[in-house]
Amino acid sequence: MARIPYVEIATLPPEMQAMVAHRPLNIFRMLPHAKTAAPGFLALGNALLTQGELDAGLRELVIVRVGLLSHATYEVHQHKQLARRIGVAEAKIAALDEGPEAAAFDAREAAVLRFTDAVVREVKAPEALFAAVASHLSHRELCELLLTIGFYMMVSRFLENLEVDIEEQNLFERKAQ
Repeated sequence: MARIPYVEIATLPPEMQAMVAHRPLNIFRMLPHAKTAAPGFLALGNALLTQGELDAGLRELVIVRVGLLSHATYEVHQHKQLARRIGVAEAKIAALDEGPEAAAFDAREAAVLRFTDAVVREVKAPEALFAAVASHLSHRELCELLLTIGFYMMVSRFLENLEVDIEEQNLFERKAQ
């Protein structure tokens, strides 16, 4: 059970309602408490998820890995669903628990996941690891990767500290109905 009450969307000003009403997740019922930060949060999240150059499958592997390292159950749950929906192999999703050295990952995925682990745990990745990742990604993709790691670290901490509940119904099942 969440540590503070969810915001009733109908009680929000129209501009805030427009930002969150079409998003059926509990995180978007908690976020309006931070009414001045919420628009920027939503804009950055949307940009990373829908307007980036970073491969969507690789992005979802990174997000789930950040969630696992952050012990963020809600984040892991939601992004494993999204990873499946966009076609990430189940073996790769399952291997995220094992870590970057799992046999399911190709060289690029393993390098990016090792980099993710280093950034989450140590803040700054060692030079050799940075160079390995940079050899696989464009400058834009590398910057998007870092922003994704940082954004989902923040999301994980927001979710875990407020104990945002996982929705009873699968998000993607709901959209299909």
